[in-house]
Amino acid sequence: MNLVNRKASLFVVFMLVVALLVSACGNNNNAANTEKEPAAPAATNDKKDTPAAEPKSELEPYKLVVVWEGPPQADEKKVEEAMNKILTEKINATVDLAPIDWGAWDDKMNLMIASREEVDVMFTAQWNGYSKNVAKGAYVELGDLLKEHGKGILESLDPAFLEGSKINGKNYGVPTNKELATAGGLVYRVDIAEELGLDMSAVKSAEDLDAIYKVVKEKKPNLIPLYMRDGTLTGQLTEFDFLGDGTIPGAIIKSGTDTTVKLAQEFDIYKNLVNLARDFYKKGYINGDAATTQLASGDAYKAGNIFSTIEPLKPGKDAEIANASGIPGKLAQIYFTGKTVATSETAGAMLAVSSTSKDPERAMMFINLLHTDVELVNMINFGIEGEHFTRNGEVITATDKTPQYSPGVAWELGNQFLNYVWDSENPDKWALFKEFNTGAISSPGLGFVFDSENVKAEVGALANVIKQYARALETGSVDPEKVLPEFIAALKAGGADKVIAEKQKQFDAFLAAK
Repeated sequence: MNLVNRKASLFVVFMLVVALLVSACGNNNNAANTEKEPAAPAATNDKKDTPAAEPKSELEPYKLVVVWEGPPQADEKKVEEAMNKILTEKINATVDLAPIDWGAWDDKMNLMIASREEVDVMFTAQWNGYSKNVAKGAYVELGDLLKEHGKGILESLDPAFLEGSKINGKNYGVPTNKELATAGGLVYRVDIAEELGLDMSAVKSAEDLDAIYKVVKEKKPNLIPLYMRDGTLTGQLTEFDFLGDGTIPGAIIKSGTDTTVKLAQEFDIYKNLVNLARDFYKKGYINGDAATTQLASGDAYKAGNIFSTIEPLKPGKDAEIANASGIPGKLAQIYFTGKTVATSETAGAMLAVSSTSKDPERAMMFINLLHTDVELVNMINFGIEGEHFTRNGEVITATDKTPQYSPGVAWELGNQFLNYVWDSENPDKWALFKEFNTGAISSPGLGFVFDSENVKAEVGALANVIKQYARALETGSVDPEKVLPEFIAALKAGGADKVIAEKQKQFDAFLAAK
């Protein structure tokens, strides 16, 4: 071959190589772009719409471990299998549901975080150590994850939820899409009240319950008038705003204007309610094991031996508890406090991506589906249609298999406005939720979440003090005259003043910047 032909052949080979390289680069760029900009689920409150799936071809198979606070269910594995069909199609994932029962939650959740157990999605809340656990590095910061894989969340969730649950301007949890206001009050067995001829319309406050419980105890001696597992009188009726983390000392009153942070135990309303709890306890109105029992109130209602509980209320809370407890139509509710909104509501129920997750992107895709996919969110909350419930439009009816899967924690998981409504509930439930938010008093601390990083050691020490005293005191199991001063002294010895000073400093800066 002469030199000209040899050069021409080399030129042809060179051009072929260039063409192949360009083609390969183009394909790689397309793959990269697909990963960065997945097809986001379409956000909607229309239960007929189905969100677009993530590009399954770009995702390797992955098992998600999902942990929340609530009772394990008999048909959990069966529901997992049904969910996996949806998740495999949408995001090429399967799920391991790992609920932890109410009584064991705090200890097991803290152990999981301390031992760095591999978890993908974990329930968290303002009242359940959210700020403390953020300071420990337990959760992934969600900024980029929300933008890339949480488009449905951003489009459907009231911005107040995400804004009000930030710590130092960053989100570490996705709030449940639910009611934004809260109130405290009584849930009680309306059938028993009618049987005993009790005038519940005369009950306006916790103090009014004395006369009611006296009759219940006399005429139904085997019935517990007021079931308590924690100090629900002080927990639900004080209107405290703990400014981002209910487990860290220092609070203001949500419905007031005073922005001075104080120990909750030094407020008059706290003292009055622990004294009332003690009075009820001595009269036999409260279960004797209130300071130690691990039985959740819903399970206590299931057992059939309690008359009432103090609960955080919203429209239909009585029906929700009744359905989850297998006694539909047998509970009613009475409000004792006004409606308020604080960070405790915006951050009152959230799903976080654990910092031990091997695939945070997939975890966020899953949370996004709980906010946008009607079939999936109803399945995780109510089970399998045709087995655990039957459906007529948006209204569902219980079956004989309902008790096999009835977690009763819809307020923890995803978008409640996509949930079906039980036939024993008000069919206008979700419209009532929106109406409930109207006219609520906003706390001066709305939007503020305390960052406990600078007082981590004190917060850890104070957690042990609270564990030692609070439950016994707030359930009426011990004498407040003796124990409350001891509790306050122990808090101060453990560094409460330092924590409150730090909380006040951050809160003052927040208020100045508003």
